[in-house]
Amino acid sequence: MANHKSAEKRARQSEILKVQNKYFARTARNMIKILRGATDKTEATEMLPKVNSMLDKLAKKNIIHKNKAGNLKSSLTVHVNKL
Repeated sequence: MANHKSAEKRARQSEILKVQNKYFARTARNMIKILRGATDKTEATEMLPKVNSMLDKLAKKNIIHKNKAGNLKSSLTVHVNKL
């Protein structure tokens, strides 16, 4: 356990951030699954910028690596263009 007041606060903060990061990452993964399962090109085209924005925000906050975000964006764009 934490022995100092600042260490206790840091433990509380890290727990809150862990829950928030988990939520953001899970939401993005769900959106990716929905986009990959889309069969309508217009729907997928509308959804792609939103998903790309989510991935950029996750990479900016270091929740996922920036290269992973780029790879996901690239593969999703290829998928939407093939529809």
